[in-house]
Amino acid sequence: MTKPAAIAIGAHPDDVEFHMAGALILLKRAGYDIHYFCLASGSCGTVQYSPAKIRAIRAAEAREGARILGAHFHPAITDDLEIVYSVDLLRKVAAVVRQVHPVIVLTHSPQDYMEDHMATSRLAVTAAFTRGMPNFKTIPQTKPGDHDVTVYHTMPHGFCDQLRQPVIPGAFINTAAVHAIKREALAAHKSQQNWLDVSQKFNSYIQSMENASRALGRMSKKFKHAEGWRRHLHLGYCGPDADPLRDALGKDFLVNAAYERAAAKVAHLHP
Repeated sequence: MTKPAAIAIGAHPDDVEFHMAGALILLKRAGYDIHYFCLASGSCGTVQYSPAKIRAIRAAEAREGARILGAHFHPAITDDLEIVYSVDLLRKVAAVVRQVHPVIVLTHSPQDYMEDHMATSRLAVTAAFTRGMPNFKTIPQTKPGDHDVTVYHTMPHGFCDQLRQPVIPGAFINTAAVHAIKREALAAHKSQQNWLDVSQKFNSYIQSMENASRALGRMSKKFKHAEGWRRHLHLGYCGPDADPLRDALGKDFLVNAAYERAAAKVAHLHP
């Protein structure tokens, strides 16, 4: 029997580990085939190396992160700061989505602190939307498959949008049981310690992930470590009540009731 598939689509090497790895590991434990796809090569994530050298370093780190997570690895398709919502990139992202045939797509928040994250979110969402459109040609050409897919957005860095407005999770995932693996996978990205310290004043990129994980745990009022997620509108993707992440994770999935009540007021207008 074929396993259901889930794919995490991030912008840069280490984005999956930082924001999405807990959900991905738990889905694997629940019987899913999991996939790791970061669109950019990491070419600008250095003050030490040439573009060619840092691409090679970060590709190796990303492969190691995917190995630790137990995920199928998909290579980058562009460079840092070159993730733009374009037809050429959309054709490449859509090809991977069609190859994977996912039930679940995990990706960035539509609102975030940097354009690469937001453009990745848009590309992932549209790639999922085009999954069953034979007249939309992918690169490489890939057979369409019209199946249900549910898209989930992780929390933006800092839990707010680019105008400093808070972003509230629609659900929390208990990642305490897999936190050590998430941390190990993130630690595979050794090249980023110096870069993030210089560019964004992170004393430790691993500590930054720890702080976010614990903050979301406190926000859930139930878990020690957590990830926060929002479910994309179902139109064009799946049924109105489809929530395969909840169904797969069970007790490790906590719905934010206040958020869902507010979302339901809008969703009922679109049966």
